[in-house]
Amino acid sequence: MSRWTAPNLIAIAALLVAATAPASANTLAHRAPDAPRGPKATGPVNPGFETGDLTGWTATGDAFGPGAVSDTDTYWGGPFHHKGRYHLWGHAAEGDDATGTLTSSSFAAPSRMSFAIAGGWDPDRLYVALVRDSDGRQLLKQTGMDDEAYVRIVWDTGRWRGQAVHLEVVDRKTGGWGHINLDDVRTPNDPVGGDPDQDDNGLTFRTLGQANQPTGHQYAADALRPQFHYTPYQGWINDPNGVVQFRGRHHLFSQHYPDAPLWGPMHWAHADSPDAVRWRELPIALTPAPPATPTDNSGIFSGSAVEDDDGNLTVAYTRFTDTEAHPGAKPETVEIATSTDGVRFGAPREAVAEPPAGSGAGFRDPKVFRDPADNRWKMVVGSGDGGRGRVHLYASDDLRAWTYEGVLTEGDESTGAMWECPDLFPLGDDGTWVLLYSTNEGGESVQRYAVGSYDGGKFTADRHGVLDGGGDSYAAQSYRTGDGRRLMTAWMSDWNVKEPTRVNGWAGAQTLHRELFLRPDGGLGQRPVKEADTLEKDTIASVKDKKVKGGWRLGRGDTARLKAVLDLNATTADTVTVRLKAAPGGAEATELRYRKSAGTLTLDTAGSGYGTADSYTTRVAPAADGTLSLDVLIDRSSVEVFTGDGEALTARVYPRYQESDGVEFAADGGELHIKSATLTAMGSSWSD
Repeated sequence: MSRWTAPNLIAIAALLVAATAPASANTLAHRAPDAPRGPKATGPVNPGFETGDLTGWTATGDAFGPGAVSDTDTYWGGPFHHKGRYHLWGHAAEGDDATGTLTSSSFAAPSRMSFAIAGGWDPDRLYVALVRDSDGRQLLKQTGMDDEAYVRIVWDTGRWRGQAVHLEVVDRKTGGWGHINLDDVRTPNDPVGGDPDQDDNGLTFRTLGQANQPTGHQYAADALRPQFHYTPYQGWINDPNGVVQFRGRHHLFSQHYPDAPLWGPMHWAHADSPDAVRWRELPIALTPAPPATPTDNSGIFSGSAVEDDDGNLTVAYTRFTDTEAHPGAKPETVEIATSTDGVRFGAPREAVAEPPAGSGAGFRDPKVFRDPADNRWKMVVGSGDGGRGRVHLYASDDLRAWTYEGVLTEGDESTGAMWECPDLFPLGDDGTWVLLYSTNEGGESVQRYAVGSYDGGKFTADRHGVLDGGGDSYAAQSYRTGDGRRLMTAWMSDWNVKEPTRVNGWAGAQTLHRELFLRPDGGLGQRPVKEADTLEKDTIASVKDKKVKGGWRLGRGDTARLKAVLDLNATTADTVTVRLKAAPGGAEATELRYRKSAGTLTLDTAGSGYGTADSYTTRVAPAADGTLSLDVLIDRSSVEVFTGDGEALTARVYPRYQESDGVEFAADGGELHIKSATLTAMGSSWSD
């Protein structure tokens, strides 16, 4: 398991609403269309704090003193993305330990309203609420997402239209992320606040906010939820676990915390599929013991699954024990549990009681496999010591009693101090073996692979590489299918904690399943699983032999697949760009750029929306005929890029606007020759 814990950053949350006092008979003729009875909905006084102070707002406690209205435009992780000069920064006045409330002036509830929010996630102690004046009832409320960068929340308030309401910013949380931020409350017909559904350029905000989430698993209703990737309906996931084909169905377990869209005591979520692309949610498979203390994070960390010798499904995993809550306990051991039906698991049994020597950095994530050399069960476990990542090897005849076989392989100081989620398997017909592992190098999470040989006790690497050159793929795990393919999936998430989907109650996704193969140069390649073709629906646009000077739009698709072949020999521009999730006027886009002179492919998320502004580059050589083939999977909050030679770049992206769905080509300083390009709509992996 990648033992992910939310960084001790600072939190913000914000809400905004609009209206005024009841209208007199003389004003009814001039009432806003939004309020058939009552006053024009002009929203709260000082809706964006542009007075530079708390004019129009009433504070209690010390969280929202005069210093909370700030003109600071950047924090340690980037810009706030607030509107205007000022915003309410809940940390600025007295830090995270301060508590209090901030109440707006009264206004008439409009049909819709929106606001920008940031700060900590805590629905009970940290939120912005819409409160009815007459009885003090909280009608709607929204917490933050453990991030300082603002996200736009849109509320449907039509049920209370015309009623006198106000906003209340509540901070009852102390400690890390114990603050909330607010800016730019927008209501209809408000000349100060602006249109609640559109920005100042007329682009339409995607509707986000916990209040908009329907009951039941209606995946299509969520503006940022991927439609053909596995996500939790609510809560948190990270590493994929126990990927296996069992009795004809593909099983996917995931590290999961069901109670919040944050890392917490780990469970195993469970889904299965007939084809590795269409998923059915199953009951939580593994559940940790109740916490001994409020801060007890003991749980069931990552692991693997196999069909055992009796035809049952057996899983091996790390049992993590929080030693602060359980003094004297071993922090990491290996346990095994078995299911006869693939859904319900029996009582666990301990397989490895304590880590071997040389495990100072950790000991976790067992991956079990059948070793063809001696037909015994083997298990690799991630570890590290003295600044060097390593993998330990165990052996068993019956999946019950395990013996330690020694260190399988280890790295050096350049490849990370701890190797997580190891996966060892043969690939191809020539005795080649592959090792996958995930690590942290210089503060950056990296998925690596090594190709080499395995003799039953040691792995020797002949070639090393990065499994996915994008920034948002980690903890990959693979399995062999009945038809002999090696399929893989990985945790698709933003390690910079940019998880705006937390405002909808969930965080984390798994990549599309991929098929692994050996490239002619000896490296490890990957491509989308062939069953993804069955999700393709109507063709949106298709061209052949298209020449592009400047820019050109192929079509629009928020959940789509782009297959393109670029003729680099006939292309005179040195840099060519594919703009994905592009908004009109260049307001935002995710850019995929190929530079001929350098042979590099870059996925740039600097202008993608709410997520991390970064760029990821890998080297890609054109094919022998001078073409560059691209296969790009575009989902609501992700982009996965595959090249013809098996390179991959993955990133989570979170567009702000509904119009951010364009697919465009551009040439810089010359002409681009598109040999062919097809944009196809993709269907959902889920049935609502």
